[in-house]
Amino acid sequence: MSIRKIFSELRLYLTNEWVTRIPSHTLRLFYYRQACRFRIGERSTIHMHCIFDSARNLSIGKASVINQRCRIDTRGSVTIGNNVSISREVIILTGDHCSESPNFPFRSRAVVLEDYVWIGTKVMILPGVTIGEGAVVAAGATVHKSVPPYTVVGGVPAKFIKKRPKDLNYKVDYRRLFQ
Repeated sequence: MSIRKIFSELRLYLTNEWVTRIPSHTLRLFYYRQACRFRIGERSTIHMHCIFDSARNLSIGKASVINQRCRIDTRGSVTIGNNVSISREVIILTGDHCSESPNFPFRSRAVVLEDYVWIGTKVMILPGVTIGEGAVVAAGATVHKSVPPYTVVGGVPAKFIKKRPKDLNYKVDYRRLFQ
């Protein structure tokens, strides 16, 4: 095993087992920006106990929140826009395997959450999905295909529920002390 691979695995271990438990947004965000090279916008937060499948490929806009105990698979890229609210225990996957191939190869596809998206508790977003601007994914849903802007979806698999107003103008900007 190469020194580079050992360093990469150690960094990921520290990220998921130590840094995620630090009860300070400032210290965690400093580590995520410096050691993991995550791009994290002003007033955005990643709450405690979130884990990552790779220490790279995460971009978050301004005033967005990833709440506690989320799993973000950054082996493929994850792009999160401005004023996005990701509730507790959400899973965002960018990697899977091709089950039709006899070699079962790994593949990754980017996930994009555009501005003003709200992801409910315990949602699972699968590889290659884009959640359009202002869309809402109801709690417990599994999203396997892209969601159009200003649409509310829910269920397993996620299906259209209703449209959402387009005149959104709020700031998520949510930080709890010791989270």
